[in-house]
Amino acid sequence: MLLRWGLLSITKSNLTMKRILTVLLFVVAATAGAMAQEYQAFRVGIGMGYAMASGSGSKGGILVNVEPGYRVTDQILLNLRVEAAVVGRGFANEVGAEIDVAAIASYTLNGQYYFNNNKFRPFVGAGFGTYSLASTSVSVDMGGGQTETGVLAAANKFGFYPRVGFDSGHFTLALDYNILPETYGIKNSYVGIRVGGFFGGGRK
Repeated sequence: MLLRWGLLSITKSNLTMKRILTVLLFVVAATAGAMAQEYQAFRVGIGMGYAMASGSGSKGGILVNVEPGYRVTDQILLNLRVEAAVVGRGFANEVGAEIDVAAIASYTLNGQYYFNNNKFRPFVGAGFGTYSLASTSVSVDMGGGQTETGVLAAANKFGFYPRVGFDSGHFTLALDYNILPETYGIKNSYVGIRVGGFFGGGRK
């Protein structure tokens, strides 16, 4: 009985030691990987630019964004994008109506892949998340010089976007195509082109 208990204790101790060694090896590997990177892991990007809505009667507007990010490797960057775009959305078909400008706020996650480690660093990426469409006024031409005004209700939609761009030093330029489903025959997708910079994330 004592021998069996002793063997069981030794087995449990070996399993515990293996787990500890596995964790230690993982920590060492992660630390070594971080030290091997040429670029700092954390960065915060800010930017502003032009938002171009789609559909009949749409109007362009401005956008602003903040993107805190983390470099998994020198080539792969993960970001949280918080953005507000102010645009006039358009209709899927030609109609005698007009939509006032309104904000589209988005909270998305994205990833970027960099093609090199030079000063000029082109990248491609993609993201997804939620978009909050603010309520807005719709003016319909009734003919005879008369118009009728209604309100398009606010809505939340899931969307995604491909993106391309480049970093040069701490300057960045990115182009996204935000793809959203239509609501009530109104197109909600928009193209965003932004310029900006980032803090942190440079070479070590």
